[in-house]
Amino acid sequence: MTTSPTTYAELLSLVDAGQQGRDIHDPATGERIGGAPRHTADDLDAAVARAREAQRGWGRTSHRERSEVLLRAADAVEAAAEPLAELLSREQGKPLNGPNARFEVGAVAMWLRANAGFELETTTLVDDDATHATLQYRPIGVVGAIGPWNWPMMITIWQIAPALRMGNTAVVKPSEYTPLSVLALAAVLNTVLPEDLVQVVSGEREIGAALSEHPGVDKIMFTGSTATGRKIIESSAGTIKRLTLELGGNDAGIVLDDVNPQEIAEGLFWGAFINTGQTCAALKRLYVPDAIYDQVCDALVEFAQTMPMGVGLEEENVLGPLQNRAQYEIVDRLVEAAKADGARVLMGGDPEADQAGFFYPTTLVADIDPSNPLVVEEQFGPALPIIRYGTVEEAIEAANSLDVGLGASVWSSDTTRAHEIAERIEAGTVWINGHGGVDPRIPFGGIKQSGYGLEFGVEGLKALGVPQIISGGKAS
Repeated sequence: MTTSPTTYAELLSLVDAGQQGRDIHDPATGERIGGAPRHTADDLDAAVARAREAQRGWGRTSHRERSEVLLRAADAVEAAAEPLAELLSREQGKPLNGPNARFEVGAVAMWLRANAGFELETTTLVDDDATHATLQYRPIGVVGAIGPWNWPMMITIWQIAPALRMGNTAVVKPSEYTPLSVLALAAVLNTVLPEDLVQVVSGEREIGAALSEHPGVDKIMFTGSTATGRKIIESSAGTIKRLTLELGGNDAGIVLDDVNPQEIAEGLFWGAFINTGQTCAALKRLYVPDAIYDQVCDALVEFAQTMPMGVGLEEENVLGPLQNRAQYEIVDRLVEAAKADGARVLMGGDPEADQAGFFYPTTLVADIDPSNPLVVEEQFGPALPIIRYGTVEEAIEAANSLDVGLGASVWSSDTTRAHEIAERIEAGTVWINGHGGVDPRIPFGGIKQSGYGLEFGVEGLKALGVPQIISGGKAS
C-alpha cells in the first residue's frame, strides 16, 4: 500500500496517461488537463477476472472487517481532499467553493463513513415450536458501476461504498467526460483497499456497453440518462443481471400561497442551480401561484444576481460552466425555444459568443407556456422556468404530467398542508421547503422512467446483496 497523495501534481501523475491518452480539457478555460487511458475490451475482461478472484476472499470477511476498511478509505480521501477537489474542479468545471468540488469530496468521505456504520444483521423471521427461519444478505459478486459526469466522485462512491460493505468487488466505468476524477479517487482508495476490490476501466460508451453485458458481472449500478438506462436494461437481459438505475428527472417544485418569497428564495435557488443546474434531482420547473408570482420572481432574481459565476479555481465563484459542449447546446436550444414562444426572460439567456469555456449565464424565465420545451424537457443546466398556476389542483396535475418521477418539492409555511400535497405527487422523493438534499441514511430512488431500485441507508445495502432464507424445523 502507498501513501495518499497530498499535492495536485502528485495526484495527477497517478492517473495521467500523457500524450498517449485521450485529451481531457477544462470546460472553463479549454486548457488541456491530461490524458485519459484508452482501455479496451481486453482490459475490461482482465479487470473483471481480477475482481472475481478478489471477491472470493473479500466476500468471506465480516461486516466489521469491511467497515474498518471503509473507514480507512475515508481517512485516505480526507488526506487527499484538496488535490482531489482541484482535479475535480478542473475536469468537471464546478467551483471549489459553494456546494461544489470541496463539498463533493467531503461527501465522498461522509458516504464511506455512513456505510461503515450501518447495521445489517441476520433477521429471525419465524421462531416457534415448529419452524425456525432466518433472512440474511450475501454478496452478489462483481458490481459494474457506470457513473455520470456531473458528480463523478460522489456518485461513484454512492455505488462502490455499499458494494464493498456487502462483500462485493467493483469494476467502475466513468463518464468519458470526467475519467480523471474517478481514476484519481480510485487511486486514493486503493492506497488502503485490498488489491483489485475497486478497478476503473476508462473508455468510450462501448466499454460501458460491454460492462453491462459482461457474463462475469453480476449487477449493474447506473446513474445517467433514461435513454442509456434503456440500453443497459436490454444489454443486461441476456445474463439477467440485477440492476439499480437512477435515471433522468425533471423535478417539479410547487410553491404555496402562504410562503414569504424572500425567505424561500435562497432555498429555491440552490434547489435549481446547485452544480450550475447539472444535477438529476435538481429543481427544474417551478410552479408558483398567481397571488405571489411576481414577488417570488423578484426574490429569485435578487438572490441569483449575488451568485458569481466563473472559473472554478477562483475562490469567489460558486457557479461554473456547463461540463461539455453538447450540454451547453441543449440548454441554449431550450432557452431559445422559450424566448421564441414569448416567455419573459428575467435574467440571463444571453451567453457570450466566442468565450473560452462553456459558460451559460444564470437564467430565470417567467410567464412561460406549461407545454414549452424548457418545461417538459430536462434542461440539466442553469435555466429555470417559473410557471404560473391558479389552483393547487392545477399545480399537482402539472407536476405529475410527465413520464419521470425522481424528486419534487413543496414550499409552504404550513407543514401539515405541505405533507398532504406531497403525498399526491408522483416522485420517489418529495422534499418540504428544500429540494435535492440527499442523506446517506435516507433511501433514494426514482419512479416512472426515472429508474428503479433504492440507494443509501440499510435499504441501499440490501440492494447490493442477495437475500438468502435458511428455514427448517427446530430440533426436538
